[in-house]
Amino acid sequence: MSGFHIVLYEPEIPANTGNIGRTCVAAGAKLHLIEPLGFRLNEKYVKRAGMDYWKDVDMATYVNYADFLEKNPQAHIYYVTTKARQIYSDVSYEPGCCLMFGKESGGIPEEILKAHEADCVRIPMLGETRSLNLSNAVAIVLYEALRQNRFPDMKLQGELHRLSWDA
Repeated sequence: MSGFHIVLYEPEIPANTGNIGRTCVAAGAKLHLIEPLGFRLNEKYVKRAGMDYWKDVDMATYVNYADFLEKNPQAHIYYVTTKARQIYSDVSYEPGCCLMFGKESGGIPEEILKAHEADCVRIPMLGETRSLNLSNAVAIVLYEALRQNRFPDMKLQGELHRLSWDA
């Protein structure tokens, strides 16, 4: 396990959460879901996006943000938002840290971001692009954290199956 934690604040789209769950399994990260959710966890769209990996997702749910903080009092949280000044790749992510992402329609609430401005990071985008797809944003930041920590416990060069280009 990588020791990283993905925290979704009130996710609304089941397919995004399913994709993120699958990414968490591949990356050895734990998935934390802060309610209310815009769907039920047993919906077919969540499971379809998570494919046969959904049963392997290490997941916890919380009734609200305060519940998450109460149950994870030592958590160092990085808040991923389009409103941050700091770029996600300029931060040194330590194993065990949390990467929090907001709901698709509105992100992380302003009062939370203002209280943790030093720990807010953003993914650069061109022009007037409002935001990236949530599951893509999670993958970008999580894999940067993994890269910085030399991909703990993951298959690296020389460990992958060789491709055969001979037909």
